[in-house]
Amino acid sequence: MMADSSRLCSVWLGSETGILKGVSLGRKQAFNFCNTRQLSRDQEVRALCWADPAQSELLLGSVDGTVRTFSTEKGAFTEARRCGEPAEGCFTGLAALSGSATVTCVECGTLRVWREDSSEPATELHAGQNVCRMRQSPVHRHKVATGGKDNPLKIWDLQRPESPAFTAKNLRDDWLDLRRPHWVRDMAFIPDSDKVVTCTGYHQVHVFDPASPQRRPVLEVEYGEYPLTALSLPPGGQSVVVGNTHGQIAVLDLRKGAVRGCLKGLAGGVRALQCHSREEAGQTAGEAGSQEVKEEDDDEVWDAMERGGGAKEENNNRRRGGGGESEEEEQEKEEEKAFED
Repeated sequence: MMADSSRLCSVWLGSETGILKGVSLGRKQAFNFCNTRQLSRDQEVRALCWADPAQSELLLGSVDGTVRTFSTEKGAFTEARRCGEPAEGCFTGLAALSGSATVTCVECGTLRVWREDSSEPATELHAGQNVCRMRQSPVHRHKVATGGKDNPLKIWDLQRPESPAFTAKNLRDDWLDLRRPHWVRDMAFIPDSDKVVTCTGYHQVHVFDPASPQRRPVLEVEYGEYPLTALSLPPGGQSVVVGNTHGQIAVLDLRKGAVRGCLKGLAGGVRALQCHSREEAGQTAGEAGSQEVKEEDDDEVWDAMERGGGAKEENNNRRRGGGGESEEEEQEKEEEKAFED
């Protein structure tokens, strides 16, 4: 029964009590895939990612340092392994590499690569203190980005982990020549480019280009007054969706640095955002095609209404004696006659 339910789910959520919940948008129904009698705060889900491109397995990073594997085909958890200690801080990111390898990063900055057949990490590096987020490049999966409070954006090549491939330079001093603090809360790799977009705890959005020699943001935008906590890129990579601690979500244009629009109706701070995949975008394009057909049908309806209105006017003229004068013209003549009298 659980296996059948898991195949219907298209949205997956991890809670602070350790519950993994799947949502079927077609049936408008949610399913719990955990034993609610054995839940504890130590199983709070802090990171979630797909374990394979086929999306047949999910990886869940818990507060106690374990990473659990959930099979969407079987509808059950199949594996749990220790990938950190609670003293190191919570998981700030999970990623999957080819060959069944898993990448983990915790708040203290320790980033590890775990092989399936070993209990010891194959690679370990330090990304700096107070790491808030680690993200994987969707194209070059051996590249990840990290950043945090007073910890600038870094891009790592896990095939050459000795030093970061790119380290962002601190922002220019303000107009009082005071140092501007840096607080990276989330980031994403922009498709079809080497650029990375970040959002900060000081309500800023930055775009970095590793090819730029200055290593500072090539674009800087501010939104709202509250810390930005999460971002996601819609298909196309020309805009970014950001959310803050007050539940405000906005779409920003990455070309002009302007706000495209805001989304309303949320309550509470935004912890994570995820836009639909490119397949969903293709479906939307199909729906747009259907809308175009509907608009053409609407034009035919309006044309028919115009013809009907013309026939009605012709009938009115015929009843008035065939003069072909409109009601407005007749009213003007009556007013002129009354004025003459």
